[in-house]
Amino acid sequence: MARNRRAGLLLAALAGGLMPLAYAPFGLWPLALLALAGLLAVAMRGTAREAAARGYVFGLAWFGGGLYWIFISCYRYGNMDAASATLVTAALVAYLALFPALALYAARRLGRSDGAFLLAATGTLGLAEWLRSWLLTGFPWLAPGYSQIDSPLGAFAPLLGMAGVGLALTASAALLVHLSNRPRRRWPAALIFVALTTGGLALGRLDWTQPAGPPVRLALVQGNVEQQMKWDPAYFEETLARYRRLSAGQFDADVVIWPENAIPALPSQVDAGYFTALREAAQRGGAALLIGMPTEDADGRYYNALVQLTGPGGEYRKRHLVPFGEYVPLQRQIGPVLDLLAVPMSDFSTGGPGQPLLRIGESRVAASVCYEILFPQELRAGAAADWLINISNDAWFGDSTAPPQHLDIARMRARELGRPIARATNTGLTAIIDHRGRVTARAAPFEPTVLRGELLPRRGLTPFARFGELPVTLLCLALCLVGGWRGRAGTGRRL
Repeated sequence: MARNRRAGLLLAALAGGLMPLAYAPFGLWPLALLALAGLLAVAMRGTAREAAARGYVFGLAWFGGGLYWIFISCYRYGNMDAASATLVTAALVAYLALFPALALYAARRLGRSDGAFLLAATGTLGLAEWLRSWLLTGFPWLAPGYSQIDSPLGAFAPLLGMAGVGLALTASAALLVHLSNRPRRRWPAALIFVALTTGGLALGRLDWTQPAGPPVRLALVQGNVEQQMKWDPAYFEETLARYRRLSAGQFDADVVIWPENAIPALPSQVDAGYFTALREAAQRGGAALLIGMPTEDADGRYYNALVQLTGPGGEYRKRHLVPFGEYVPLQRQIGPVLDLLAVPMSDFSTGGPGQPLLRIGESRVAASVCYEILFPQELRAGAAADWLINISNDAWFGDSTAPPQHLDIARMRARELGRPIARATNTGLTAIIDHRGRVTARAAPFEPTVLRGELLPRRGLTPFARFGELPVTLLCLALCLVGGWRGRAGTGRRL
């Protein structure tokens, strides 16, 4: 018995270790299907507590292997010592591993037979991901759906969103386990499996949105300012000069975009002549100029913002802030954490909902800043826009797997909403993404450069833009209810 428990834990760890390889930069998306099938198979062979333990070990391997870059952010750029950075990384991994553990515990309690368990687990794992996306402000990095951006299942994104892609993946894994576990009466499950895995091929041919006007010519400026230099006053003038130098000659584009906090100071701390010269150069060329920088309001609150320096002007203020990076939750109780992290300007205020879309030429444009691209509902609020802007400073991640993962997250938002995205970053990966989530142009990382290209504005709403995550959440609840009913009715051994 003890040997079986150890074997179950080992197999769960091996399955969890496969999961990070399904995401960028590796892109071995079939491994996510095999890993989840392996997890369900070993969780099905134990009690509720054993299922939870195997889910937890799976989560430790999954998030430990996929989020190791948190250590880099804390140690190399967050001024933490190695022990503190290790502790923070381990604590986050241990927390995230609770979600698959609790999901499988609940599924085993609901479904006491094999078929009922697989139905319930498909639902509980989906609900666990939904919970992870908002609990304690949410951290949905490495959500299963992101591993399928280039698979046939990725075509479910405009229909049901990233969560629906993840649900289709988990359902496919459950069907694989059922097919291997039930040698007889396999054809119904086989038909469903084929429908799921190939249905995306048909969906992928559909266009849910329509072109809206001529192409927009872009110039995305990638300054490649090292994170250690970014907030150092000794390099401030050099940073301003670099962005101005890179932008010279680019104002024949329709839009020039600088990345998150390209100017690492409030407008009042920058010589007014600097902005005047930029504005005049952009106006002579007929370009809109948008700059990522912190801004301040009349009440002394400051924001992580994207400022439109030309045309009708305007400003987008980041709404979904990074806990402990841009603000400290419960600051009065745990204020010393702010000093421990030593992150510059880490007391931003949230921009709040209801901000108007930016007007750039004939287009309405929705903006997002860095971290908030992770959250489908945040981007869905700008679904009426013709195209999207995302600015980021991925220098925090170093040369890790995080920047390509972050790019794939942006690609998923493009597929969900049927909108192209212009993504300007400090060190990479700066890219232009079309409405199907395909990268049409990308700059080399860790080089000061300007990415030139075009995107085509789109109008119309995808089903996900209309209904959000509600249909997927209801599907997950229905699977839990059906799994629980079949388990109690004694018919759960057949799907």
